[in-house]
Amino acid sequence: MTHVLVLGATGFVGGAIARHLVESGHRVSGVARSDIKAAHLTDAGIAPIRGDIEGDLPSILAEARAAHAVIYAAQLAPPAEQQAVAGLLETLADSGKTFLFLSGSGVLCQRTGGAWSADSFAEDDAFVPEPLAAARVETEQRMRAAARKGVRAMVVRPPLIWGPGNHGHVSMVYRSVSITGAACYVGEGLATYGNVHIDDIADLFGRALQSGEAGALYHAVAGEIPNRWIAEAVARDLGVSTRSVTMAEATEIWGEFGALIMSVSSRMCDAASRAALGWSPNHTDMLSEIGEPRLRALATSQTQKGV
Repeated sequence: MTHVLVLGATGFVGGAIARHLVESGHRVSGVARSDIKAAHLTDAGIAPIRGDIEGDLPSILAEARAAHAVIYAAQLAPPAEQQAVAGLLETLADSGKTFLFLSGSGVLCQRTGGAWSADSFAEDDAFVPEPLAAARVETEQRMRAAARKGVRAMVVRPPLIWGPGNHGHVSMVYRSVSITGAACYVGEGLATYGNVHIDDIADLFGRALQSGEAGALYHAVAGEIPNRWIAEAVARDLGVSTRSVTMAEATEIWGEFGALIMSVSSRMCDAASRAALGWSPNHTDMLSEIGEPRLRALATSQTQKGV
């Protein structure tokens, strides 16, 4: 039985990964910053570790040394993330232990202002990093280089992740209805983000843990849908119109970062990852979420701006 430490186990992605590993027979521990979150981990069969990556990194590093494998799926500001990953890599050096890092296709995104981009990036294609993701790109590179320092380190770079909970573009379009009365998209609405279901990402992490190669970068994409198509589906569901908005209007609807996300294209392909891990998605239609009561509720109540 492998003991896996999941950093971010109380979050959306890290929690799904941790639960999947428990169901697969692994012994899983996760960091929790409160008694309530610790209790949630216990209920899911995950051993809680009271701590804080930012506030008490040395204790987290000690837990990493005690585990067989570490998965980093926390959501920290770039400086804290870089510090945590550097500490983990130093701690795990020459151990041969597995260390998986959750990145994201935001590093690939292109600021098209809502327009289509023909560019779609495979795992090792060259690209110009999104400036806001420069630190993340550096962390990816540091992780992959750690394979030469005795760490079975790998990077998983998913696109937009959807599933239970209000995450991603579909929920954002529903929120726009509560603010404007219409299902909104930016510019032409042809900006396109790849997407994948949370359960399929958890499965990919399990496969990488089992058979992934040190120094590898794995993509995982199930499909892609232009934002205008999402808006049209939401409009049909609610019986409202669609509306193109400017970046200034988008900022009023979704906040500055949300407006950026709704205006960029981030397209990726994953043939090499599928072949290497034997992975393929079970959920391929993000629009299957359309009509869910939790999403419709977002369209009928004014919500806090932002993502």
